[in-house]
Amino acid sequence: MGLSEAVKSVFSKYATFEGRASRSEYWFFYLFNILLEIGLYVVGLILGAIVGDATGALAGMGIGYVLFCLYALVALIPYISVFVRRMHDIGRSGWWFWIGLIPIVGAIVQLVFLVTGSDRGDNQYGPEPL
Repeated sequence: MGLSEAVKSVFSKYATFEGRASRSEYWFFYLFNILLEIGLYVVGLILGAIVGDATGALAGMGIGYVLFCLYALVALIPYISVFVRRMHDIGRSGWWFWIGLIPIVGAIVQLVFLVTGSDRGDNQYGPEPL
């Protein structure tokens, strides 16, 4: 699954918490989010540079931040849903999302789960996504 396919898949399953998501679907969506965040930051810098003074730069950064916040609100539910489906892909419950609230250890556990290979064949959450 490529970047565009993953993004289309995640947004088409906007709030679908059933089923499974492959490793590539999750990580390509994650990459898309990072690239978009960088792009929104650059837009803020460009808008600030157009004005040409320090207050313009701050205003541009503010606009970039507002754009980032708006996108973050739009992408929050799809991110959580693809995370839950990714956990289903390795045979774990979506409730593992909450372990991320534990400082350091939770993030490490989540990262290990997210890079783990898919369960082969069908599991209790559905058929193999690939």
